[in-house]
Amino acid sequence: MSTPADTRERVLAAALSCIEREGLAATSVEDVARAAEVSRATIYRHFPGGREQLLTETTTWEVARFFARVEATVAGEPDLASRLRLALSSGHRALDGHALLHRLLRTEPEAIMTELSVATDLVLELIIAYLADQLVAEQAAGRARADLDVPEAADHLGRLYLSYLGAPGRWDLDDPVQVAALVRTQFLAGIEPAPV
Repeated sequence: MSTPADTRERVLAAALSCIEREGLAATSVEDVARAAEVSRATIYRHFPGGREQLLTETTTWEVARFFARVEATVAGEPDLASRLRLALSSGHRALDGHALLHRLLRTEPEAIMTELSVATDLVLELIIAYLADQLVAEQAAGRARADLDVPEAADHLGRLYLSYLGAPGRWDLDDPVQVAALVRTQFLAGIEPAPV
């Protein structure tokens, strides 16, 4: 027997497949209900705000899944510097390969940018919490300044990460040497203890 969480997940997956097929503007509650094999009432029970809430939560769900995959990719790395390097390069490759995102940016840029801004704000909180935990571990290992303001540094690193991931500027995130330099000079310069 499926739980409410299972049903919600099935509806989100169905909404994502409808968006992939039809785009944001053309996806309706009826399309999603049919794809999820649930009634419209079930969708409204889980998403009382209707279509708008469903699309926003589907976008947030997909963005969270994207960053969960990045987090899983870096989990085995020994320290924050290694995790940041891998998160930048693997996140960049995954973003480049996200066909749905690129199609929506071409065909419905205003709609997807609005949805992404809401989703990114929500996911940013999770990224900052993750980075705060990492910074505390770095302090314990002596790889971060003892006087570091962890919440402020985590917020800075999270915003910096999203910024470079979306617009790397002159940095080639496919080049390990450049990624290492970026992490060293832009991410960790004020975080690592001063050399003695």
